[in-house]
Amino acid sequence: MNSNFFKSDIDTKVENLINNDPRIRDQRTQILNKWRKLRNQKLNIMITGATGCGKSSTINALFNMDSATATNDIAKVGVGSTPETMDIVKYELGNMNLWDSPGLGDGKEADTRHARNIIDKLMEHDGNGKFLIDLVLVILDGGSRDLGTSYELINKVIIPNLGNEKSKRILVAINQADNAMKGRYWDQENNRPEPKLVDFLEEKCQSVRRRIKDGTGVDIEPIYYSAGYKEEGLPQERPYNLAKLLYFILKHIPAEKRLTAMERVNSNRENFRENDRSYDRGIFDSVMEGIGSVFEAAGEIASNVVSSAVDTVKSVFSSVCSFFSSWF
Repeated sequence: MNSNFFKSDIDTKVENLINNDPRIRDQRTQILNKWRKLRNQKLNIMITGATGCGKSSTINALFNMDSATATNDIAKVGVGSTPETMDIVKYELGNMNLWDSPGLGDGKEADTRHARNIIDKLMEHDGNGKFLIDLVLVILDGGSRDLGTSYELINKVIIPNLGNEKSKRILVAINQADNAMKGRYWDQENNRPEPKLVDFLEEKCQSVRRRIKDGTGVDIEPIYYSAGYKEEGLPQERPYNLAKLLYFILKHIPAEKRLTAMERVNSNRENFRENDRSYDRGIFDSVMEGIGSVFEAAGEIASNVVSSAVDTVKSVFSSVCSFFSSWF
């Protein structure tokens, strides 16, 4: 189902609700302005990782890419316009931009260029004076035993250039969980790790957490998943823990931008079916935090009326996006 359907239908129903509810008559203009500001939020996510970590598979599994337009973004400082310098590819999906950047491990000269381009993009600000990049998703290869270049990328390039509250702007995810022990202890039929592999993956997450903490002082919470291998021209294999990855992405981005991300989520519910379900709250509820903020403008109304108005918006949103909420 097309994401644009959700956008137009949500906007129509919510604006009709705001225009026709007499309880918020005096605050109507203010609330409408806040709603439209929420709907125009731009979300920017950088996705990076070493060659072979599965960035493309992850992007395709997570988001509806059919309507995306891709452009090459050339770093502004010390970089020319030759094809080799066009390292960061920007995918535009409505109000969400995905910045696909190479990791390290392609040779000294290339690594220096990649690092400089990543730093330039991380230091870029939007029109409001805030950092352009809301979240950096670093993907590690779960089948690799040598993550040295990935730690160099995280500890020396990304984290030092995230500004304040660094842990809120970075998410580390270990892809290819099905290959973490050379394919052993993976239940192919049920598409999930067996207990021995679960223990291995959880320890790998803790090891990554310790290495980053020791190197930067920043405490992060890595997760593991499998995007599902995709060969050109063939369907993507079944992902695992993709809903958990989506939840952590939403958890890390500002509440007011979660709706922007949710609208662009892949409409193939099979991608989100198989998970360990170890996250403690619904993805759908986290989206509501941003929507609820619209009604702060109605603060002078009795609290029970404000609550009723917020619940009505949630009900409208829920009915429109039941397709999404049924995943979790």
